[in-house]
Amino acid sequence: MPKLVLENKNIVVVGLGLTGQSCVQFLLAKGANVVAMDTRECLTLSLDIPVFLGVLQKDKLSKADLIVVSPGVDLNIPALKHAASLGIHIIGDIELFAQYNTTPVIAITGSNGKTTVTHLVVEMCKAAGKKVLMGGNVGVPVLELLELEADVIVLELSSFQLDTTYSLVPLVATVLNISEDHLDRHGDLASYQQAKLNIFENAQHIVTNRDDSFAQPSGSVLQGVQSNKPMSFGLSASSSGFSWDTQNQNILFDGQPFLNSQTCMLVGQHNMLNIQAAAALAMVAGVDHSSIKQAAIKFDGLPHRCQTVSLFNKVRWINDSKATNVGATLAAIDGLRASTKGKLVLIAGGDGKGADFSPLSDSLQNSVQVLITFGRDGHKIAQLKAGTLEVKNLLEAVQTAAKYVKGDDVVLLSPACASLDMFANYQERGDCFTQAVKELAA
Repeated sequence: MPKLVLENKNIVVVGLGLTGQSCVQFLLAKGANVVAMDTRECLTLSLDIPVFLGVLQKDKLSKADLIVVSPGVDLNIPALKHAASLGIHIIGDIELFAQYNTTPVIAITGSNGKTTVTHLVVEMCKAAGKKVLMGGNVGVPVLELLELEADVIVLELSSFQLDTTYSLVPLVATVLNISEDHLDRHGDLASYQQAKLNIFENAQHIVTNRDDSFAQPSGSVLQGVQSNKPMSFGLSASSSGFSWDTQNQNILFDGQPFLNSQTCMLVGQHNMLNIQAAAALAMVAGVDHSSIKQAAIKFDGLPHRCQTVSLFNKVRWINDSKATNVGATLAAIDGLRASTKGKLVLIAGGDGKGADFSPLSDSLQNSVQVLITFGRDGHKIAQLKAGTLEVKNLLEAVQTAAKYVKGDDVVLLSPACASLDMFANYQERGDCFTQAVKELAA
């Protein structure tokens, strides 16, 4: 039974991207009185409701019965903080979804790897013949899923979405890992961590990364789940759950060989962790072992996530533009180093979002032979390794890398930074890299 009464309530929707627009339509269908706001000064939309653009209007927010914010809207905006101080409930689309959803949910968050794991879980469910839907931080706006029939819904959830979610009851949930990200929004690592860990609060079952202390649920959460012994994954040895056999390059389950990495399209230890996490989630959700293995073997990854874009002259060029934080870049470096026969050349830089780059230091010294940096905060990364080559832009970075490589070398674009200082998004940055690499062979 829904906890929120929406009919005839005065509700303000803040943020009019695809998520905000889906919220408007959902609330109108529930009989709410809806107005919308967006901080952009100019917006072309056809909505049959009052729309206010520019600075958020404090007086209108203060009179609302409920405020629904899009994930990209900072909750620290003064007008929203004032409304919250008055006791006005501020939620997001995931909370609206949770109030009305009756389909089992697999919920996934983490600093890195969550989109890959989400797609892997979907493919594993499909291989088992399940009718599966995907949404949240990827795919269609989650409220649109309420109108569709499915055996299971797989949700990728960001810290921003989890900040305003309280009622979601996942069948199984995981926090893949936690490393510094979005500190410009959350303020500090502890606040970011807590937002991520919210995913465990009402979960029936949980899957944990036993090697990441930041990603562990609290004792009270463990007492609330159906099993006090969560399914775990990791690179460390374990007689239960999923683990990694370095010598034989095998994923193990309960200490026994489960899947050999050489049969998989995905490469790198970080992707072996992604497969483990997805397998654990799917297994808890009732997917058989054969379907899990079949999907893991066939899955060839996602664009801009450790994606091989060229093998020109036996040099492997990898587009990992989605690595917008330090943890993602560390995972890429550490995952590729063991399988790289020649030099590893790293291209990094962009908008660091206030992050501390020092955790990169050891990997840059020990695993990266050539470091090339660019962008707003490229010089900060360059300070971590003597002899770093600093360039003006990504095209120059690719051209410079080409001068230092030969057969069996790997060139990795893994920026450890956001892209907005030079590009519209990480996709455009990855496409720019790919195009520049293709031009080398022209």
